[in-house]
Amino acid sequence: MTDPIYQTDALIAEDIDAYLEQHQNKSMLRFITCGSVDDGKSTLIGRLLYDSKMIFEDQLAALENDSKKVGTQGQEIDFALLVDGLAAEREQGITIDVAYRFFATEKRKFIVADCPGHEQYTRNMVTGASTADLAVILIDARKGVLVQTKRHSFLCHQLGIRNLVLAVNKMDLIDYDQAQFDAIVKDYAHFAESIGIESFTAIPISGFKGDNITTHSANTPWYSGPVLVDHLESVEVNAAGDVDKAFRMPVQWVNRPNLDFRGFSGLIASGTVKPGDTLRSLPSGKTSKVKSVVTMSGNLDEAVAGQSVTICLEDEIDCSRGDVLAAADSPPEVADQFESTIVWMDDEPLVVGRAYWMKLGTQMVSVTVAHPKYEIDVNTMDHLASQTLHLNQIGVCEITTDKRVVFDPYAENRALGGFILIDKITNHTVGAGMLHFSLRRSQNVHWQATDITREHHAGMKNQTPRVLWFTGLSGSGKSTIANEVEKKLAIMNRHTFLLDGDNVRHGLNKDLGFTESDRIENIRRIGEVAKLMTDAGLIVLTAFISPFRADRQLVREMIDAGEFIEIHVDTPLEVAEARDVKGLYKKAREGKLKNFTGIDSPYEAPEDPEIRVNTVEMSPEEAADYIIGKILPLK
Repeated sequence: MTDPIYQTDALIAEDIDAYLEQHQNKSMLRFITCGSVDDGKSTLIGRLLYDSKMIFEDQLAALENDSKKVGTQGQEIDFALLVDGLAAEREQGITIDVAYRFFATEKRKFIVADCPGHEQYTRNMVTGASTADLAVILIDARKGVLVQTKRHSFLCHQLGIRNLVLAVNKMDLIDYDQAQFDAIVKDYAHFAESIGIESFTAIPISGFKGDNITTHSANTPWYSGPVLVDHLESVEVNAAGDVDKAFRMPVQWVNRPNLDFRGFSGLIASGTVKPGDTLRSLPSGKTSKVKSVVTMSGNLDEAVAGQSVTICLEDEIDCSRGDVLAAADSPPEVADQFESTIVWMDDEPLVVGRAYWMKLGTQMVSVTVAHPKYEIDVNTMDHLASQTLHLNQIGVCEITTDKRVVFDPYAENRALGGFILIDKITNHTVGAGMLHFSLRRSQNVHWQATDITREHHAGMKNQTPRVLWFTGLSGSGKSTIANEVEKKLAIMNRHTFLLDGDNVRHGLNKDLGFTESDRIENIRRIGEVAKLMTDAGLIVLTAFISPFRADRQLVREMIDAGEFIEIHVDTPLEVAEARDVKGLYKKAREGKLKNFTGIDSPYEAPEDPEIRVNTVEMSPEEAADYIIGKILPLK
């Protein structure tokens, strides 16, 4: 039966508007619960929801019924069922996904993320921790500090969570033994110091029985510290600390409803802003003074970190989505090469050299990741040699963006230091990372402007530069057709250059093999050379297998819009293998040639190339005439 003294806030039912107004101005604390499997994270959150009276009577009745069916506490309420929503979690008694719950007390509002304990769900835990102000790290009093306790503590520290609560749970199962509690705290303190955690708050609790959750427990008279809820209500949230930092606001939207209004909208990441302040727009570096700070409720005399506002400036400076407005006398850095820590979150491993999208604040740029300097074994904190990163692995890597981005080190500013990586083909989020610092070479190397432009070079040759990118299987006829096209263009007095896959491996790319990462680097270098040649006004023909769509897309993005022409030399595998002019397919079939496209390495055919030629139906000369006919109208 329902406990007769359990009642939700009566004001909710009586006057919802008054209830919402009452809670509107409370501060918000985001926190996570983490730790090893079955340390009682979900039970603790369920207890917090129950004790804060955030459960309605019908929910409580359903909870009592579910507790009897699938609960783990006999005939008593299993509070974990309030959080473990997935059927698989209830059946196994574990947390798989990140479950978010809201509750409130008289002093503060809370959003809590219940993070999974299993090592295989580390990526889920990172997702929950990325926005948290505080972490409650649970330890089963019977088991002490475990490997996963250390893993989650390390991740929380890496993700910038400085408020840590060590909740030694299930004290009721060790008869509230102070000596055992003290031993666990001492053991954890030794580990915490080794990874740079400066302080934490240790509390002996029982999520199931409610000891030291909302009130001091008579079972632990030896404990005089704060109870969990009191600590959660009083700890400083990140937003409060961010107010004292230099002003930063990533621009999300240029707000221009009419000709008389132009403002820059966004969420203030740090600092304060008021009319009259001088701001700098980055990366352009232009400065202007704040004319007004606008919100839906009217203009503000001052806005602080955590508020969403529109800033109007006195001057019409160049500023758009992805730019950052910052204090003019304390701007963030701008760079394109960084050292970072990356948590890999995809089933497919990191492909070194491949271009991914990087989302940093409101900025979206293309980025490539170098071989990891080392992988971090979060169980031992050892630095391990690694060629790539697999699911849930963490590594320190150098990354390079295709253009300069505005950033702060993650330790100083999460909003401008934390990023995600997105696969360009699948659009899946594949990694999350933290920027440490820009590489020195990023600051030392600058673009040197020249007086003779690429347009001048092209005008001297009376042609529009192009990259004719021939792609197809080995033996498809790429080089033969490209050669025919170049001969026909030469007769037309066009200025061309043919980059052939085999030829460049005798010089420029002689240091590269045929692994996936080497193939990617091979194509990247050719793309850079092709770009330089188009700057010189040439029509560049390239004949490469270039098996991966993402890498061809990388080159397309290097070249000026409309100048990249992808030509798929579409030859079936069986036809290309039957030709086998160089005997490569035979070697690959015999196992003498590894990573050969079409045999033990995939070929990703273009989905929408500008030109497709079928060499089964066309001779090389016919294919060349067809291509010329397609590109000549383009000049």
